[in-house]
Amino acid sequence: MTDLKREHDAADEAGHTSRREPTSDFHKELRTDDSRMLVPSSLELGAGAVDKYVISKQIVKMQEPRRLTHDDLDERRIIYPESPNRLLVNKFRHLRTKLVELSSGNNFTMVVSGACEGVGTSFMALNLAAAFAFDHAKTALIIDCNLRNPTQHFPLDLSPETGLTDFLEDADFDIGRIIYPTGIPRLRLIPAGSKREAPAEFFTSFRMKQFLQAVRRRYPDRFIVLDTAPINESPDARILAELCDYSMLVVPHGRLTPAAIADAAQSFDPDKFVGAVING
Repeated sequence: MTDLKREHDAADEAGHTSRREPTSDFHKELRTDDSRMLVPSSLELGAGAVDKYVISKQIVKMQEPRRLTHDDLDERRIIYPESPNRLLVNKFRHLRTKLVELSSGNNFTMVVSGACEGVGTSFMALNLAAAFAFDHAKTALIIDCNLRNPTQHFPLDLSPETGLTDFLEDADFDIGRIIYPTGIPRLRLIPAGSKREAPAEFFTSFRMKQFLQAVRRRYPDRFIVLDTAPINESPDARILAELCDYSMLVVPHGRLTPAAIADAAQSFDPDKFVGAVING
């Protein structure tokens, strides 16, 4: 692709990432110590509307009911600061640093989508979120938006009964019921949910827009990664990318032509597209 300028590795074997400077600015959110949970039925848009209800416990109080061990994380291919796989850890740290620089240090929402099926999108999304959680002053949230094939709960050894679609379908559903501790400090998961029919209808709903605004402001220091279906299989990633600050494409090594990769990249708004990562 001619418009992708910078490349670097981002997977076990080899990978390349490139960046493109967006034209839109990020908005700085005010910090508050209010520890109340969001009341979903009270979600509103408008200046300060979410801040009245949101903002949960301070980062230092984010305790894990259980902690994944280093052996657990190695087995699941999830990075952690002390991991012996320094090459992989440093590649995700570098990617995280570039994204934070791009956002001028502000938190953001980002769609991660594959150029086709089986490219390791969920692996990339989860480890990118884990890299943000390395920093004791930051938190991360990964949202499983691949309703056709949700997988994020598997490596985290979770069996969620409810998730994103349950919240979107019920105006009185408490957001606290869908945010799950992962066993990784400062990292939370929102699973796909029990309702998985017609994903596009969920993602185009007004409530989805409200939800992303609210969950971003829950912590001013929280970075939010959306794991989505492949860009070539459904409109979900494109729909969600319109609601998010950034989008990133995961490309399989040696499986697609440059023209196919460029076509997938052009599915995203160029002002929000941060680049492609070659995985595999």
